[in-house]
Amino acid sequence: MTDFSKLFEQMMEQSHAMAKAFNPALESFQVHGFDKLMPTMPKDFMDMMWGNAFNKDGLDAKTRLLAVLAGLTVLGAQAEPQFRSTVRHAIEAGASKQEIAEVIYQMAMLGGIPAMTRALQIAQGVFNESEEDDA
Repeated sequence: MTDFSKLFEQMMEQSHAMAKAFNPALESFQVHGFDKLMPTMPKDFMDMMWGNAFNKDGLDAKTRLLAVLAGLTVLGAQAEPQFRSTVRHAIEAGASKQEIAEVIYQMAMLGGIPAMTRALQIAQGVFNESEEDDA
């Protein structure tokens, strides 16, 4: 088993243990509505969870979240709750609306115009929500 395989296995085990510790019912958890339960996490927490904890010299949370948005866009932005949550988290991690839009635009080359359009519509909805919250 490679070092990366071991690391990935440890990450999966830790994730399952954490979810079970929060609530044993999370083993059969459905994602629908989850984005309302935890709209975003603080940047420091995201850096710890997705950046510094597993590879202190690796990607920061903002970069990881932009990569996730790219992947979700290429897949057609089908998982709207996850996409919305990732946009909110990317903003909290320091990504600008411009950076988020650029990542989505770039994915048109791989996922197609319909996927890009869907992703932009979802992102715009999140942008509008955050502007309403700020008002």
